[in-house]
Amino acid sequence: MNLLDYLPGIPDFPKPGILFRDISPLLAHPAAFQEAIRQLNTLATQFDYTHILAIESRGFIFGAALAQHAHKGLALARKPNKLPLASHQESYGLEYGKDSLELQQSTLISSAKVLLIDDVLATGGTLIAANQLLKNAGFEVCGALTLLEITGLGGSEALHQNGIAHHTLLTA
Repeated sequence: MNLLDYLPGIPDFPKPGILFRDISPLLAHPAAFQEAIRQLNTLATQFDYTHILAIESRGFIFGAALAQHAHKGLALARKPNKLPLASHQESYGLEYGKDSLELQQSTLISSAKVLLIDDVLATGGTLIAANQLLKNAGFEVCGALTLLEITGLGGSEALHQNGIAHHTLLTA
């Protein structure tokens, strides 16, 4: 099964020059989604982790499914002002703007070894921010995992330069 067949590119979304990868067809096809999680779990076994930090919003889907499949804890990196309790925050730049991530302070245990997960790696800014968020909060980051890397945007290089071990399932 070629999982890229289930991730069509949509040009000029959310703005001109951006190629958006739609995960909806993958999620709508049970066998493809199950295969993606199985393969992500195989990649994840290369890391020594106790918890997954899934990045809002599409990373939640893959993070939750992988956490359930691998019997690991799950934490959520949320967009600003969506968490009711005290939170750690990290701001970062995107290829088309700026954003922030927050992690509720009471979510992870102090001994957590965290694997970052997101759906797509583009420039690496989101994963770098999530890594910094966890480090600033005193947690150990084991690495990062993505479903798809969009080549030519420097994401892998940026993660490497920031000392983040990374594996991706697909490239396009």
